Amino acid sequence: MALPLALDALGGDHSPHEIVAGARRAVDELGLDVILVGPPELIGDPMGLEVYPCTEVIGMDEDPANGVRKKKDSSLVRAAELVRDGKASAMISAGNTGATMAAALLRMGRLPGVVRPCIATPLPNPGRAPTVMVDAGANAECTPEMLVQFAQMASAFSRTRFAIAEPKVALLSIGEESTKGTPLVKETHQLLAALAELNFVGNVEGRDLIPSPVDVIVTDGFTGNVALKTLEGSLKFILGKLLEVIGTDEITKEAGNAL
Repeated sequence: MALPLALDALGGDHSPHEIVAGARRAVDELGLDVILVGPPELIGDPMGLEVYPCTEVIGMDEDPANGVRKKKDSSLVRAAELVRDGKASAMISAGNTGATMAAALLRMGRLPGVVRPCIATPLPNPGRAPTVMVDAGANAECTPEMLVQFAQMASAFSRTRFAIAEPKVALLSIGEESTKGTPLVKETHQLLAALAELNFVGNVEGRDLIPSPVDVIVTDGFTGNVALKTLEGSLKFILGKLLEVIGTDEITKEAGNAL
């Protein structure tokens, strides 16, 4: 029997109501087993789901490391401890990303040999499996060795999650040539090219994020987060302009209906 998922019921902009409602749907529609973690008085109606009680919450504006160290009875910390103690298979939170990473790191620990964990973000790729971008913001400063490990972990994730036999791995840079980029990028390129276990295909540029010709894109957390937020802002702008135009006359109404 599979272990349940530990869900931070107080994480996210619209918690706890939307979080609880989503958990209820996951149970009903996907057959998942979910435990809500959080102060019962703040969660309110758990919609029939099990609640693992705690007394504290780490806010979105709190320092991640301090929040995890000081609020030992927070929903994030308790969710991580459920995984550590073998009572849950994974922890999920839509809240403070840094605190989620810190809670996982301090309570669950790392796999042997892994220097730092990273954030993997699947980017939509029309017509094929998503492209996994790492790191999307966990580590603002990285070493070449860290980026190599990110590539290895993301490749394994892509192979397991999206059933890609030999994921194509690329390094995000300012040019396709191996001589382009910062010292970090150029040194990482040399290390990745020397790894026979990875299907490393070289550099890609910012224009190759969506759609992407590769399965894994590797970069440091600072660059990855800027790239991700740039994509989000661009898509919001385009969608907003489309919505402004659609419905203004008969032609655009027909176009809107077609969409």
